[in-house]
Amino acid sequence: MPVRASLPSRTLLNRTAALALAVVLLFAAGVLLGSYTVTILDFFRILTAHLTGGEKIPGASFIVMEAKLPRAVIGTMIGIAFGLSGALFQTMLRNPLASPDVIGISYGASAGAVTAIVVFGASGAAVSGAALGGALAVAALIYGISRSGSLGGSGGGGGGSAAGNRLILAGVGIAAALHAVVNFLMTRADIRTAADVLVWLNGSLNSASWDRAGVLALALLVLIPAAALLAGPLRILELGDDAAAGLGIRVGRTRLGVVMTAVALAAVATAAAGPVAFVAFLAGPIARRFSGKSSLPASALVGALIVLAADYFAANIAPLLLDGTVLPVGVITGALGAPFLLWLLVTSNRKDA
Repeated sequence: MPVRASLPSRTLLNRTAALALAVVLLFAAGVLLGSYTVTILDFFRILTAHLTGGEKIPGASFIVMEAKLPRAVIGTMIGIAFGLSGALFQTMLRNPLASPDVIGISYGASAGAVTAIVVFGASGAAVSGAALGGALAVAALIYGISRSGSLGGSGGGGGGSAAGNRLILAGVGIAAALHAVVNFLMTRADIRTAADVLVWLNGSLNSASWDRAGVLALALLVLIPAAALLAGPLRILELGDDAAAGLGIRVGRTRLGVVMTAVALAAVATAAAGPVAFVAFLAGPIARRFSGKSSLPASALVGALIVLAADYFAANIAPLLLDGTVLPVGVITGALGAPFLLWLLVTSNRKDA
């Protein structure tokens, strides 16, 4: 009996380790391969010289340290953040559609950033700050609309499901309104500004820098431990509100903590690279099917895998297919997310039939 009990945990651990290895390999591919290739030996020479102030390799040091490496680092971190955010929402609400893409968090960030760019002429860190503020404001509005029931209180098991549905419906409605706001602002912008806005709206790693990586890393140093602390109560919450309350879980506080952490993760990731479409939506279900059960670490790693793979394709393979055109990473993830959503809906209907 003890052997049987240990098998699922061992399988989950092995599959999570496999995902981690895949992230490392894709990270290495993004830094070492592509239009400008670097050998492993040269990479470590460049990295050592950068850290110790040693002799740099002309051209190669700049490309690796100022373009390829920060791009891969930020891609990994935003993938982790989006993957965790989506998994937290989907697990808490027990609904695969409950991701920042669907419930309006990403649209809040987009509306904030586009307003800053078009109306105030902002750029750089100001745009990221506006995106962060927009995401948090929309999250507060959605939470306020859906607060009645067990999402904000202690309610029963059925109340939690109803409150979750209200949150999703409120998010979809607000997302539609914000989409209209963004479209209106785009019509008021000049061509050059509209082009900049469009790149940001698609989600791009082209503006990756060590400054952004540092801010994002500091945010994740706070938010990842918060998600880890919530993992235990969240697993119990999956049993239903009544069962969780009977086991000593403070349902209202736990839900509020999950919402705040998930929103903050999505907001900081969006502020760093724009609303990279469908990463948060895809990561949880893919990780669940690969690992056999819900897992926050697996979801975070799958999110990183999606972003790194999509960015490698967008930056290195798409130009070969499209006469040199480099696509934003969000175009690739969006193309992946749409058919996956349709497949998820079809399989859900078959299960319900």
